Amino acid sequence: MFLALADATLTLHLAFILFACLGALLALKWRWIPWLQLPAAAWGICVEATGWFCPLTSLENYFRERAGESAYQGDCFNHYLTATIYPEGLTRNIQYVLGAIVLIVNVSVYAWLLRKRSARGS
Repeated sequence: MFLALADATLTLHLAFILFACLGALLALKWRWIPWLQLPAAAWGICVEATGWFCPLTSLENYFRERAGESAYQGDCFNHYLTATIYPEGLTRNIQYVLGAIVLIVNVSVYAWLLRKRSARGS
């Protein structure tokens, strides 16, 4: 059961990362998305810029240890998904770049969306 919880936490972590990075695109369809996505993006940018440790990582490691595993070792699911979220060689400079990418993508999408909506309202 703990291994399943660890896998579910890792999946949630990946979904959160994707939402933080690309969720602004959902605002093109749903006007309420920014209320969820902007805080998620801000959190992602802060984690990358400050080196904070995401609580989902701690939760996943807890479940893995309870399952009798070492963190980030195991089946095919873990091998590929873990490498995506925690690549080898991740440095502070790379984290700064990743945070900047999240910021640029979100600012670009929201700026375009605001221009589109203001042009429609004119």
